[in-house]
Amino acid sequence: MRLLPGRLELYVLNRTMVSVAGALAIIAAVILLIDFVDVSRNVGGRADAGFVVLLWLTLLKAPSTILTLLPFAFLFGTLAAFVGLNRRSELIAMRAAGVSAWRFILPAAAAAFMVGALTVAVLNPMAAWMNVKFEQARTAVMDDYLANAPKETWLRQTDDKSQVVIRARGHDQVDGVVRLKTVSMFIYRVEADGGLAFSRRVEAAEARLFPGYWKLTDVREATPGAGSVRSETLTIPSTLDDQAAIERFTTPEAIAFWRLPATIAGTEKAGFSALAYRLRLQQLLATPILFSAMSVLAAAFSLRLMRLGGLPALAGSGVVLGFAFFFFNQMCIALGRAEIIPAMLAAWAPPLLALLSGLTLLCYTEDG
Repeated sequence: MRLLPGRLELYVLNRTMVSVAGALAIIAAVILLIDFVDVSRNVGGRADAGFVVLLWLTLLKAPSTILTLLPFAFLFGTLAAFVGLNRRSELIAMRAAGVSAWRFILPAAAAAFMVGALTVAVLNPMAAWMNVKFEQARTAVMDDYLANAPKETWLRQTDDKSQVVIRARGHDQVDGVVRLKTVSMFIYRVEADGGLAFSRRVEAAEARLFPGYWKLTDVREATPGAGSVRSETLTIPSTLDDQAAIERFTTPEAIAFWRLPATIAGTEKAGFSALAYRLRLQQLLATPILFSAMSVLAAAFSLRLMRLGGLPALAGSGVVLGFAFFFFNQMCIALGRAEIIPAMLAAWAPPLLALLSGLTLLCYTEDG
């Protein structure tokens, strides 16, 4: 059994990847245009930002959306490549020579799998990093507007001796330092039996997170049964680092793949539910299967011989099925977030179902 692809497989693989790259370029161009309009409306309409700044914000924001829609690049690209081969009768010649469809479909599916693995391991962390930079740049541009429209933020940190619940009216990051505005800290003592006893409450105009501690300014501190005490500054130990704190402010989709296990552990240690992060981790792990499934599904819908007719309708059915799969995937994610189905099932069921559907259709259509 030959493991390495031959010239025929490499030819089909090359045509497929070129077509996928073209589909990706079209999708990326559309996303950049939509994101530029969105950034212009939300940022340019509320702050003094020029064209260059808006374009830079768009370039920072777009990669996350592009990666979300990358499966469609494999669906449309593979579909276009095989339909093109079919229209030029190249598939007819291959199959007439006794070449099984599996010989040129499996290399394309394997390439899609490897691109999916690369996306998860390398491109996802890059997109997450750019998303953080986008939020920082957007905050810097809209500083005056956001100061008048603060957003409440909640954090929790815990260790063996205490637990601190933090509420802030706003947050940003200055020179790499996380800053909370109008802060209330509710500090609890961990009892011998594991219970919590309220210890004190601290109010501050601002809190900055440094390695191992919070630095508070313009502080008022109160304990049960005693009056409040004012001070200019106060430090409180912290178990959070700047990256962990930023991740609490963002959605699971904005956290890099390699940071998700630590985020899950830290979130559960702090007493919060890590379901959303677990679901995101399982989605990323299933991404290579998803890309392969899109390639196999697209190939299966484009192998019908031209002389039999109905190829455009069959290819169109593949596109419709791709969109149906997208909505099914979103429905499973929603059910997973609502804890109606397990996170692993919500993440893995759609790509596996798409892959099995494509393989089943190939078994019915392939005769060589």
